[in-house]
Amino acid sequence: MIIQSLLDTDLYKFTMMQVVLHHFPGAQVEYKFKCRTEGADLRPDLDGIDRELAELCRLRFRDDELAYLRSLRFMKSDFVDFLGLFQFNEKFVTTGLGEKPGEIDITIRGPWLHTILYEIPVLAIVSELYFRRTRARPNLDEGRRRLKAKIALVRTVEPELDFKISDFGTRRRFSLPWHEEVVQTLKREVPQYFAGTSNVWFAMRNNITPLGTMAHEYMQACQALGPRLRDSQTFAFDKWAQEYRGDLGIAIADTYGLEAFLRDFDMFFCKLFDGARHDSGDPFEWGEKMIEHYRRNRVDPRTKTLIFSDQLSVPLAIEIARRFHGRARTAFGIGTNLTNDLGYEPMNIVIKMTECNGQPVAKVSDSPGKTISKDPGYLRYLRQVFGLEPAEKT
Repeated sequence: MIIQSLLDTDLYKFTMMQVVLHHFPGAQVEYKFKCRTEGADLRPDLDGIDRELAELCRLRFRDDELAYLRSLRFMKSDFVDFLGLFQFNEKFVTTGLGEKPGEIDITIRGPWLHTILYEIPVLAIVSELYFRRTRARPNLDEGRRRLKAKIALVRTVEPELDFKISDFGTRRRFSLPWHEEVVQTLKREVPQYFAGTSNVWFAMRNNITPLGTMAHEYMQACQALGPRLRDSQTFAFDKWAQEYRGDLGIAIADTYGLEAFLRDFDMFFCKLFDGARHDSGDPFEWGEKMIEHYRRNRVDPRTKTLIFSDQLSVPLAIEIARRFHGRARTAFGIGTNLTNDLGYEPMNIVIKMTECNGQPVAKVSDSPGKTISKDPGYLRYLRQVFGLEPAEKT
């Protein structure tokens, strides 16, 4: 089995799932898989994916895993009790051949509460099966050499920068064993620079901090769950604050692009939330605009945290840290560049929410090619409502 524990996923899946249980237990959603890597043929892996999904649906949370979740200050008792009853249901996921050569179709459809945990393990399954087939004898020594070079670079960072990196690489990892080796190596070699991991299972097994708050799907679902579309972003932040009362205070900043985020992220949210996460567009421009926004709202940006997580490498993270040193707190979530850097091209694969309660939902990115929508008409309407520029050309 590739997925051996239901904790082998990102923390923000559980933090969002708790909000769903308490505020939107009846919501119905659809997710779609997409491979953005040109020329990648995933069809030979389809039978393997089906077998792994069948095994995934047999897993249950173990008592020690539930006890670990219960120990996290923001996990509520009734939610952990619900997880004690949780099991994946195969009827909510369908697989098949895609329309184009090499493409496969993976559709997840059903109650949000019972489908939200599918995304990360399914992506990890697809990635690992692909590399098992195409790189049957991987050069792990090359991966270790590259990791060693990253660690050497991290050690050159000036102590006054308070430079911290985290592992955000579950979904596109090369393999489960390699992923854990990376996490363990970082903990052992540079503990003062390693803040933790988004992977809850590795956090539990290796006694490190699990990290995560919210993702785009939460913001997207609120397009259908809120009172009106224009207020969906503020509705999402209000519901989050209602659930966590100031805890887990990092807001995702690019569901509708940065300018729309800044219009909605007013003085109240600037003061309430601990910071924001960058996931598309130029990170330096984003950071400068966030700092200026805090100042305009009479908030000292040095008290806030800017988290960067978009296609990061260690050199880029260090450059960003130096740029904003003394002006804001910074933290860095590095994904594929940590967990799938063995000399082979990693796949750019995603699973994104496309519908909620029968209504299309979308993400409008600051990066070309990352906008998500299966309904062009709805996407045009969304852009109009939020006063966004016309669609980028890709």
